[in-house]
Amino acid sequence: MNLKEEEIIEKLKKENEEFRKTCEEHHSLDSLITDMDKKVYLNPEEDIERKKLAKQKLLKKDKIAEMVREYKKVASS
Repeated sequence: MNLKEEEIIEKLKKENEEFRKTCEEHHSLDSLITDMDKKVYLNPEEDIERKKLAKQKLLKKDKIAEMVREYKKVASS
């Protein structure tokens, strides 16, 4: 069975609590960053916070990608 990436993500969201939580955290971080990006100017503290949020979001994205890769590996075995 060769599932598309979107299908794997939906399957993991339904079956894997850690994956679902990681996706929700990624989405939440994305929303926070989007809100910050609406400001015309970020003061230095806000700029640091935005960079910190962006790093956290990237870590979540990497974790999601790793979990999808692991699922593909197991599914193809």
